Amino acid sequence: MTVETPPEPLLRVTGLTKHFPVRGGWGRRGPVRAVDGLDFEVSAGQSLGLVGESGCGKSTTGRMLVRLLEPTAGQIVFAGGDITRARGRALRALRQDLQIIFQDPYASLNPRHTVGEIVAQPLRVNGIRPPGGVPARVRELLELVGLNPEHYNRYPHEFSGGQRQRVGIARALALRPRLIVADEPVSALDVSIQAQVVNLLRDLQRELGLAFVFIAHDLAVVRHFCQRVAVMYLGRIVEIGDRADIYERPQHPYTRALLSAVPDLGADPRTRIRLDGDVPTPLDPPSGCRFRTRCPKAQPICATSEPALISRDGAAQATACHFPEPAGSPLTAGGAR
Repeated sequence: MTVETPPEPLLRVTGLTKHFPVRGGWGRRGPVRAVDGLDFEVSAGQSLGLVGESGCGKSTTGRMLVRLLEPTAGQIVFAGGDITRARGRALRALRQDLQIIFQDPYASLNPRHTVGEIVAQPLRVNGIRPPGGVPARVRELLELVGLNPEHYNRYPHEFSGGQRQRVGIARALALRPRLIVADEPVSALDVSIQAQVVNLLRDLQRELGLAFVFIAHDLAVVRHFCQRVAVMYLGRIVEIGDRADIYERPQHPYTRALLSAVPDLGADPRTRIRLDGDVPTPLDPPSGCRFRTRCPKAQPICATSEPALISRDGAAQATACHFPEPAGSPLTAGGAR
């Protein structure tokens, strides 16, 4: 009897770190620990959601994955190859497999270029000549994302916000990538348009076999789109696991607080978990557990020992907490469901 070896993940991140130096009036201060040692994997065709409060390091992580930012430390392995320090020709080849969709569809498109030129640019830069020519491929991509191919010669200002984001999606698809980092792709859109764009991304994922790292602060959007979810706090992952476990049986106090804050008309407002204080500065994060200054379960050990991100009691999810909720404990506060 042969035992099948599980396939290698498409993306494996180990110890990923990004520190930004800060200089003040009295010399160097810092560094800002924007991202401070992340470990996670994404399989082919899978979507991983990164969630957390503003400033927790989600967008910085996404930009490092596509090498728009240089990591301070750690390793990024994509399709079996270490891409952490890729340069020049190797980095250009990597762009064909790794793409990003930006948050702001107004700022991410060049207003001086037509939509056709914007979507064609990745093909021209990489010297790709698709069958039928570049214009035919661009029109095919516009149709794929739900736009009229006849609008090829229109400019970005002639489109709505949702249509502009579809142009950004078409541009990301031009090189037939294997993984897309979607950095808050719907947060700048009207609520009525958000569902349309998320459903488009889901359809594209199924049709093209794409993997996603989906960055968002909207927990409802992430639950709708992602099979796995990683919760970030102050540059660290505090909990990661399958969607059902994270949303229905969260183990980390911060995850439970986030979910309890999701609006629910049927929930008793008295059951909401309210966190005291503000998020500490990444210039000087707390010792031990970074969440301890706001955690209702904090004990002396939390100030002296940083909890490891590990699985407990055979659970599929991993939690970085000295006093996690028992595996399988349902969420009862706040009506996040």
